[in-house]
Order: sequence, then structure tokens, then C-alpha cells
Amino acid sequence: MARRVVITGTGVIHALGKDTDTFWKAIKEGKNGISKVTKFDCSKIETKVASEITDFDPTLYMDKKEAKRMDQFTQYAVAATSLAMEEAGLDISKEDPFRIGVLIGSGIGGIQTLEDQKQTLLEKGPSRVSPFFVPMMIANMASGQVAIKYGICGYNECVTTACATANNAIGDAFHVIRNGLADVMITGGAEAALTQLSFAGFASAKAMATDPNPETACRPFDKDRNGFVMGEGAGILIIEELEHALNRGANIIAEIVGYGCTCDAYHVTAPHPEGIGGIKAMQFALEDAGVKPEDIDYINAHGTSTPLNDPSETNVIKKVFGDHAYKLAVSSTKSMTGHLLGAAGGVEAIITAMALKEGFLPATIHLDNPDEECDLDYVPNKGRKKDIRFALSNALGFGGHNAVIVLKKYE
Repeated sequence: MARRVVITGTGVIHALGKDTDTFWKAIKEGKNGISKVTKFDCSKIETKVASEITDFDPTLYMDKKEAKRMDQFTQYAVAATSLAMEEAGLDISKEDPFRIGVLIGSGIGGIQTLEDQKQTLLEKGPSRVSPFFVPMMIANMASGQVAIKYGICGYNECVTTACATANNAIGDAFHVIRNGLADVMITGGAEAALTQLSFAGFASAKAMATDPNPETACRPFDKDRNGFVMGEGAGILIIEELEHALNRGANIIAEIVGYGCTCDAYHVTAPHPEGIGGIKAMQFALEDAGVKPEDIDYINAHGTSTPLNDPSETNVIKKVFGDHAYKLAVSSTKSMTGHLLGAAGGVEAIITAMALKEGFLPATIHLDNPDEECDLDYVPNKGRKKDIRFALSNALGFGGHNAVIVLKKYE
């Protein structure tokens, strides 16, 4: 019999809240976490808004010396992990450190460190480049630093699959536990890519919203959408084998029951026109979970607010679920959080888990002028109560990466 895997702790660092309770309350209230960019000068860049964290103090979670040797994406990961560990009540000293693992992804890694050190090289020469430059920049350092902080010696990896990163990390970690390679995994994603270079690159690719109004820039499934709005932060989950959780009296939030991943093998940024990768990823996830399409009550959509993604994802959902597509609820919480790139699936898995636990469907805000091609129930503008039992969380990334996880209300 397959080992069951449950979520026992969550940690969020985001503009809408620096703990799960605050963040989830904001999501339930339909608050907008998008604002004008203040971290750098974007006067010559078309996009002017982001979901930006402006008041993060890393020394609340680590000492000042440690913080200085981490890029902000790693700081976010360590901070969110400390919150998740506290919620889970996990005492590492009572565990076998080789039976606990870490699998935290980042889509871009330490790009601010890269920008800063390149400037140092140009202005002051190679001898002034920091000896910590490489270990601050590389994407695996979130997993590495978390393991070092807690003395965790087991399975340790980093996933980098663009916007599918955190879903791949969570899905892989779920399989690690189910396959008996670990009893506990710390997983999710972290991203701190709100930098001038990153912004300029996405803007040049015509991927980001050009609407300068934070209240209307991110509008998934709306006819007037014109691009995604970037966010930053981290979403970290403590997941563990059910009996392990029960034996230590852990509070169980939700259960992870399925995972599917595929590649479109089509284009570096655009989804496959027939959605074959997304369809198969959702079908594989349902098969892995042992559930039928009609069992699903809610989908936390990838829902990026881009012209291509939203109708494509809608069409994929219709092909997978048939008539049931019109009976389930679909929402894009990116309308509130922005798109956290490699961390998106982390915060969205937490939102999905809380939706199952509390019986609440989060809204797609700013959905005022629905696109005719997007005709499902997107929970427009206001969340609503509904008892739900099974939910999907979708993530579709550059490179054609598709990763889907299935969560279940814990019973």
C-alpha cells in the first residue's frame, strides 16, 4: 500500500503577508498585493507594477552575518521555512536527519547578486568580486542553506523549471516520501527576481503587463489583460508521511495525493496550440491520485493574465474535464499575488491547501470584462464558501514545462 503524504506546516513570505494566517486572510478578502515598483528605476521600462515586498527584515529569521551571505531569494526561503517549521512543530533533534530532506526550487536564483557583482567587476576590478558571489547566486543554495540551518542530512535537491518550478519541487518531494526515501520533506519555491535586468528582459519579451494601474494590471481571464505582473517571495511546505505525522501529534492541513509533469516540446515561451502537454500533465496527476475528473471540485489555475495562457489553459481544462469543467470552480490567485515565477506553485499550493481545509474558494479579482474564450466559473472578484474535497494546482512554465499537483481535504 502506498505511503500517504500530508501537509503539516506552511510558511509564506509575500507582500500580502509574512505568515500563512495573514496571507490567507488577505486572499480570502480578495486583497490586491500589486503596487508601483519602488526597488529600482523602471522609468525606461514599459512595466511599472509588481507584487513587491518592501519591509522584509531577514534578521528576524537569521543572524545579520548569515543574511549578508545570502541572496534575497535564499533569505525568503529560509524565512518561510522557519515559519513552516514552527507551524509543523517539527523538532529536528528528535528525528533521524537522514530521513528528512529538502527540495526547494527557484526559477531564476540570485539575479540581484549577479547584477551587483557584475557592476563591482566593471567598476572595481576582479579582485573586488565577493568570494560569496557564486554561492549566493546559484539556485540550489535555498535548499543548501535550509539544510545547513537545521542539520538536515537527507535527500537534498533544487528544481529549476521556470514557472513550474515549485510544483515540480512539491511533486517530486511527494514522490520521495511516497517511495520511502524520506519521512519528511521541506519543499516549495523562492524567488527574488524584481531587478532591473530581469524586468527589462521580461518586458523586451513582451510578456509583462503594460497597464501602469496596480488595480487593473493583472486581470486573468479578462478580455483586457495584456501580460503578467511579477511577484516575489517564498511559499514553503512541510510534508510528511501520514503515520509519521500522526505519531508525533502533528496538525494536518491537507493531503497530497497526485502529481503529473510533462513537456510541450514545442516553444520556449508559448504554450502548445493544442495544449497537449497541459492535458497530459493533468491526466497523469489524476491517474497518480487515483481519482476521476468528476471528483475535482476546484482548480487553482496557472492563470497568468497573458493573452496566450488564459484561453489555452481554459481549453486544456475543458478537454480534460469535459462537461464537468463547467461544474467545478477555477480561479487565478495571481490576480492578487502577482506571478512569483519559481515560487508561484509554493504559495498557490498553500492557498489550495487552505481552500480545502476551510471550504473556501478564493477569487479571481479584477475580472470585469470576461473573455468570450474563457467561459468557466473563475470565481470572479469575490471568494465564496464551498465545501471541497479534491483540488488541482496547475503550473505551466517557459520551456514547455507543465506540473500539476492534486490535493485532498484531509479525512
